[in-house]
Amino acid sequence: MPLRLGEDAFRFKKITERKYEQLLKVMKAYRLLIDAFEVIDYKACATSAMREAENSQEIIEKIKKNSGIEIELIDGKTEAQIIYSNHVAEHLEHDHSYLYIDVGGGSTELTLFSDNHVVHSQSFNIGTIRLLQEQVNKETWQYFKDWIKTKTDGFSPITAIGSGGNINKIIKMIGRKEGKPVSFEMLKVMHEHLQSFTYEERITHLGLNPDRADVIIPAAKIFITILKTAGIEEMLVPQVGLSDGIIHLLYEKYRKMPQIFPGS
Repeated sequence: MPLRLGEDAFRFKKITERKYEQLLKVMKAYRLLIDAFEVIDYKACATSAMREAENSQEIIEKIKKNSGIEIELIDGKTEAQIIYSNHVAEHLEHDHSYLYIDVGGGSTELTLFSDNHVVHSQSFNIGTIRLLQEQVNKETWQYFKDWIKTKTDGFSPITAIGSGGNINKIIKMIGRKEGKPVSFEMLKVMHEHLQSFTYEERITHLGLNPDRADVIIPAAKIFITILKTAGIEEMLVPQVGLSDGIIHLLYEKYRKMPQIFPGS
């Protein structure tokens, strides 16, 4: 559900009562689904928007009290680690370096790994909603690019691995088959193509959902900036992200329990 908590958090530094009520409705719905399917475990994570909101702990406590869902507020480093727990790198070439990029509404997580080991990992307060609200200043952009230049130096060649709903949609619009990399030039062309339409046209002509039609352009800008700064020519998009990492962690927690997975 595209609640966009960041619309409140990044502008007002808090979650408003209206957004809280929306969030509570969604959490109550998940609670019913959990009970209906007799789910043995779950993990609910709050990320950038709740990290920014000054009343995040109050909201988390109210959600637990009124829905029974316990939300864990995770920092940017933990978010990057959960995303990386998908172990995508294990299926890639060992003599290559990879930059894992996850772009969300409030933050961008970057993880550089080489020879199946994490070399650098960092979370930045640069996201699609922040860009739409003009919440990212020149100093933040410059720090972002300086970090990329410094940390990727000496690891050439690097292939990017893109994550997040926006890049998944961009890949589909480009028409790349799953497993095939998308080039930096392809991303630039698609970014320019998207910019040639108004918000309404991106919905009516391109068939984008209203909650995707605005954020897809700043998302493309972030990916293009990263690839250009790091001198990366190609990006893989395995269509995994934070939610997949959470599932992986839960699986690892229970996979050796025969009562859960017979034959394990």
